[in-house]
Amino acid sequence: MISKLINYSRTTEVSAVAARIADAYKGTGLSTDAWLSGLMTGLEDDQSLLTAAIKRMKAESELEAQDELRDAEIRALYYLVLGLQHHPDQAIKAAAQKVFAVLEHYGLSVTAESYASESALVGSMLADLAKPELQEPIAALSGCAESIAKLKTAEDNFNVALIAFEEEKAHESTLENATVIKKRVVNLINNKLLVYLIAMMQANPETYDLFARTVAEIIADNNVAVKKRRKEPVPVA
Repeated sequence: MISKLINYSRTTEVSAVAARIADAYKGTGLSTDAWLSGLMTGLEDDQSLLTAAIKRMKAESELEAQDELRDAEIRALYYLVLGLQHHPDQAIKAAAQKVFAVLEHYGLSVTAESYASESALVGSMLADLAKPELQEPIAALSGCAESIAKLKTAEDNFNVALIAFEEEKAHESTLENATVIKKRVVNLINNKLLVYLIAMMQANPETYDLFARTVAEIIADNNVAVKKRRKEPVPVA
């Protein structure tokens, strides 16, 4: 008996299972089975679509991560200079006040802006902090120049991630999302491929048994890994 692919497998896991099944099929002599051949072509096509959708998801995830890092650097710089305004050394206090005037102009609210707006504001803030008249005050504040440099790096990294995300998103309006494709792949495997293989194992075991057992092993390996991270059992679709 071949177990069904657990329907709460991750999108990446479903993609991997489909790819392994497709590879296993290529090593068989079952290409003369027109129905199975058509089914496997559909599986390969959907697996390719799923891979592309996963790539878009990863690009968005990376963009969010880079935005969080950028926000953290903005807050670090802001609070560093804010605190130095209360330094007992009057020269350091005065320098901090000059630098903080720029930071206060933009405020921490920039971190709540849209990606595009925040990038524009951060770019403007960095340009203001790079003005000649602020270089001496910045140099007088321990850690300030380094904090500004970290923010610039974070902004540069965010922009790289944004370009990657926009490139992946460019086709999004005409492409299905990963969740829809994953559901279709699981349905194809569980309700078409497995049903067919189980029947053909009975009708023609010499021809279909090896491929069917290989598919069963691929699915079983996946299901074991999925169950390990689930504390509560969830019904299989």
